[in-house]
Amino acid sequence: MKIPESDFQMCNNQTIISEFTEEKLMKNFKTILIAYSLLIFTLLFLLTACGGDSADSNKSDQVLKTNTSGIPEWELENGFGPVKKKLNLGPIDKTMATEGEKIFESKCASCHKLDERYTGPAQRDVLRRITPEFFMNMVINPEENVEKHPHTKEMLGQYMQKMTNQNINLKDARTLLEYFRVLDEELVNQNKSN
Repeated sequence: MKIPESDFQMCNNQTIISEFTEEKLMKNFKTILIAYSLLIFTLLFLLTACGGDSADSNKSDQVLKTNTSGIPEWELENGFGPVKKKLNLGPIDKTMATEGEKIFESKCASCHKLDERYTGPAQRDVLRRITPEFFMNMVINPEENVEKHPHTKEMLGQYMQKMTNQNINLKDARTLLEYFRVLDEELVNQNKSN
């Protein structure tokens, strides 16, 4: 059987078109494959090159997430004031705590109650909210802490009253701290009995 020349031409043109399209597709496929390979290689390189020690990167991530204030870590945790290192507290000194209670009654109780909000926050559980060092720095240096520290700024927003300076020195602040350590110990014992 003889194929008419017009049919042969059409068949031949379709072959040329399909070969041309197939060649173009293969070329595009190779280009895409090379691009994806380069992308994967680059991502793997960046992930391994920027990895570092995961423990160190976790610590720096925590610092960045928790301390966005620009305040050094010590001051963020312990406030601004003369106490610049962790206190070595040891056992509670009952005599010192009794003196601290007297100072609380004379200088603090007009604004603070132990178990209720007053002009300032309730104080019985203060050592569960802040560090002993922060407590001492706050009672000695309330102005700077209210001015600079995010926690005290937040408290100012809640209570709408700045803590006034009661001219408490380092020794008096330490006796006040001892009084609050007694109160904290009582809370612990009360929670154990419940």
